[in-house]
Amino acid sequence: MSNAQIGGLSPVDAQAALRPWSARAPAIGADEYQQRLDRARRLMRERGDDALLITAGTSLRYFAGVPWGASERLVALLVTMHGEPVLICPAFEEGSLSHELKIPARLRMWEEHEDPQALVANLLAERGAHRLALDPAVSFLVYERLRKQLGQRAIVDASEIVDGCRMRKSPAELALMRQATAMTLQVHRLAAGLIREGIGTGEIKRFIDQAHRALGADGGSTFCIVQFGHATAYPHGIPGEQFLGENELVLIDTGCSVHGYQSDITRTYIFGKPTAEQARIWDLEQAAQQAAFDAVRPGVLCGDVDAAARRVLEAGGLGPDYRLPGLPHRTGHGCGLSIHETPYLVRGDNTPLEPGMCCSDEPMIVVPTRFGIRLEDHFHVTEEGAAWFTPPSPAIDQPFAIHA
Repeated sequence: MSNAQIGGLSPVDAQAALRPWSARAPAIGADEYQQRLDRARRLMRERGDDALLITAGTSLRYFAGVPWGASERLVALLVTMHGEPVLICPAFEEGSLSHELKIPARLRMWEEHEDPQALVANLLAERGAHRLALDPAVSFLVYERLRKQLGQRAIVDASEIVDGCRMRKSPAELALMRQATAMTLQVHRLAAGLIREGIGTGEIKRFIDQAHRALGADGGSTFCIVQFGHATAYPHGIPGEQFLGENELVLIDTGCSVHGYQSDITRTYIFGKPTAEQARIWDLEQAAQQAAFDAVRPGVLCGDVDAAARRVLEAGGLGPDYRLPGLPHRTGHGCGLSIHETPYLVRGDNTPLEPGMCCSDEPMIVVPTRFGIRLEDHFHVTEEGAAWFTPPSPAIDQPFAIHA
């Protein structure tokens, strides 16, 4: 039941196609990190904030290049209107930190028996800062400990600052995302070639992880969903191993990261011959994805892009709203250093689109207990409209554009 794109590729040939990516995008440079801090300070000034505290996570990587995740030990970047930023970190991590930090910053270490929130309070007092904008991703525990230490000083949400910096991607960021998406699309192509009757979802997942690693992603797959047949009706899959049967749908959703920047691509296609209903729903999904893409231009509200996709589905007899058969979730999400980040293509998100914003376009259709179709590609907003990172699927039995 194979064709030119689905099946027919041996594991040996698939392995032979894996080699380190040649057209590698450069990492974010020192000038861009400084521009990010400058923009954060401009937004702080507009809001009346005296200081910004960014804790470990993707925003710390964005502003300082430190790719650490959050833990119970406080690692944070304190930015004030004047003076060098301060990196607060456990003392025993200083050596590791010195290899990661990409910006000039003062280091303030704390020992295991000390309270790092008290250290933050002392630093704010040293710099005369009274209003602290706090990372929206901070844990409640850190917030509570800070609140007790800061007394009368105000703690406010820093979402406007963080999102105001991160939502619009620079040319360097777009290049890293272009590489990540191109790598994942190549992995999708090879995985589709390996499809055969009786293959298990685990075998495909293991190959995808190995392939991302071999091409030069930061690690293996950032995530991987492989579903066959009726399991495709569940947007994020169901547990357990599945084995592919003749004339079943295949849904694969996976991604990787390059210098922290994410890809996230889904392909749904038929192994064999689709039913008339599967073909009709697949065509509606393709049309809804294209309608969302066509609605994108600077100034359009994110919610209006979601509405454009839903109009296509409702005209095809699906929905309305989140009713099934139909689209059970938003049309898309922002992407960058996080797989899901602002803005969101969903009703009620009144964020106007701007050049440099990046979003997924994935108005999935679910036919409960029977099957689901998700086609997911990402675009970035340009002055004229939208531009794809990866070309969409042409047909239910042709998951990849031939020219791409």
